[in-house]
Amino acid sequence: MLRLDNKVALVTGCGTMESGWGNGKATAVMLARQGATVYGCDLNQEAAERTRDIILEEGGAATVQPCDVTQSAQVADMVANCIAQYGRIDILVNNVGRSEPGDPVTMDEAVWHEQLQVNLTSAFLCCKHVIPIMEAQEGGSIINMSSVAGLRYVGKPQVAYAAAKAALMQMTTTTAVIYAKKNIRLNSVVPGLMFTPLVERLAKKYAGGDYEAFVAHRHGQVPMGRMGDAWDIAHAVLFLASDESRYITAQQIVVDGGVTMTTP
Repeated sequence: MLRLDNKVALVTGCGTMESGWGNGKATAVMLARQGATVYGCDLNQEAAERTRDIILEEGGAATVQPCDVTQSAQVADMVANCIAQYGRIDILVNNVGRSEPGDPVTMDEAVWHEQLQVNLTSAFLCCKHVIPIMEAQEGGSIINMSSVAGLRYVGKPQVAYAAAKAALMQMTTTTAVIYAKKNIRLNSVVPGLMFTPLVERLAKKYAGGDYEAFVAHRHGQVPMGRMGDAWDIAHAVLFLASDESRYITAQQIVVDGGVTMTTP
């Protein structure tokens, strides 16, 4: 079950410079372990190469390149490179995202626009360039990485991030319905409070750098008593990428330990 042999997976934001496992890194490695050939990208080439090297060391197949997925020309080039090397794209994982603090009064307009670009437009552009390929192949699976911040207020003043992630889920649902007859499935994975290398950066933005207190607070917010990790996300992506989910489209899989069910 959940095998991806002979499939090519394009994963954006596949690297992390910090030690540990980010969502994109774990997802890329998980898909490769299940037989997929991975084509990954990241803003940071070194971070992407670290992920690639893990896959290659485990006997998998992977190629990576740097790419700013908020730029249409760069996305088009990345997709063309993937097709030139592997001939198809069966799975697209839009994993790029970043949160910045602020509300409509305190947030600079430039930050607002940048947050929409990173968290929403990036997925739009990847879908724009990959869907025609999947149409020609008569099928494919697209998984967009959203956030519980797009469903609920979860304690951080991040109005642009929340708005973008909510819009991403609706874009996913709408596009899924439009392309359902083409056998192209689109679904959202919706992470909750995850214990990844990103937490350290969030502590600096939202807790004055008090990492230990920030981690303890996040653990305490979750009904299960702990944050999830990147592998919890990777397993959800794997299911949606696999043929076992072939009749699932326009849906959201919330991976949050119960947070959204206890948040007003």
